[in-house]
Amino acid sequence: MIQTSHILKAKLLIVDDQAANLLLLERLLSSAGYSNISSTPHPTEVMELHRKNRYDLILLDLNMPEMNGFQVMESLKVIESDGIPPVLVITAQPNDKLRAVKAGALDFLSKPFDIAEVLARVQNLLQVRLLNLETQKLYKQLLVEQELSEMLLHNVLPQAISERLKGRSKLTADHCQQNIVDSYANVTVLFADIVGFTAFSQGVSPEVMVSVLNDLFTRFDHIAEHRGLEKIKTIGDCYMAAAGLPMEVPDHADRAAHMALDMLVAIQDFNASSQHPLNIRIGMSTGAAVAGVIGKSKFLYDLWGDVVNTASRMESHGTAGRIQLSESTRQALIQSFALEHRGVIEVKGKGEMSTWYLNSLVSD
Repeated sequence: MIQTSHILKAKLLIVDDQAANLLLLERLLSSAGYSNISSTPHPTEVMELHRKNRYDLILLDLNMPEMNGFQVMESLKVIESDGIPPVLVITAQPNDKLRAVKAGALDFLSKPFDIAEVLARVQNLLQVRLLNLETQKLYKQLLVEQELSEMLLHNVLPQAISERLKGRSKLTADHCQQNIVDSYANVTVLFADIVGFTAFSQGVSPEVMVSVLNDLFTRFDHIAEHRGLEKIKTIGDCYMAAAGLPMEVPDHADRAAHMALDMLVAIQDFNASSQHPLNIRIGMSTGAAVAGVIGKSKFLYDLWGDVVNTASRMESHGTAGRIQLSESTRQALIQSFALEHRGVIEVKGKGEMSTWYLNSLVSD
């Protein structure tokens, strides 16, 4: 319900070619507490006045010599967003009342004026008008908040997963509690770690440290989007991404290989324009995994499986400035890449493993 004080502050315009009617209505509405009243005897001025002031209600006489009320209403429809001018028509002709409502008038007043009728109709129309405007304002705010929520959701979760999560709102509360989880027979997981970042961070301000991380990870985000990988998360100065989920693709290993090579170029570009040169170490592995959304209030799309541990070990047991692959990733590659057999190395928690360095893409 709109408060009476807000109704009395509404902007009113009275349009009548008879000066006596203007004066009567002005005094009547002023005595009722309305404080923002304008008037004009010239209907040709109404459109410009409304365009400038956006009146909450226009009391409009239908029978005027320069321009009748029906013509005024048609002109007002041009500048009203919903095509309905906020008009209360005034007429002494009973036949004009229904025609005026069909033409877009909100209501009508009869001549000669009945004081109680004038005040009641003006108040009722303003009540509805201001309530509709408030509802529209709240609805627009809701749309903005919904767009922001969806943007944040898409930033946190893969788009396909966020769409599934939003669809859960249409189901029962019990169904909404069910986890989103998927199994994948083959994905390729990539880990990249900034070499010596701990020592670097101790020698710079927190602002510089965060700025450097943001710069690098933003570059990696663009590469992931371009190459068709899903960024999973960052952990400190470590970046994790995966190919082949949430949408399964046959070339997941190739996508990850391209991203890894692009990341080496990105770190070179960063160093060329930075006062803080850095290096990265990249590891990749391919295999089965389980992915899903965890959390109820703060969602996280995460990945589990031996392939995640192996990819992490490929990174931690790798070499700065190089990309180390497990045997499973080498076998999953479809395109021709220049590979260098590193040999068999002892991997913590995994034992002996045959690994490879990825050097470049072999041109056709």
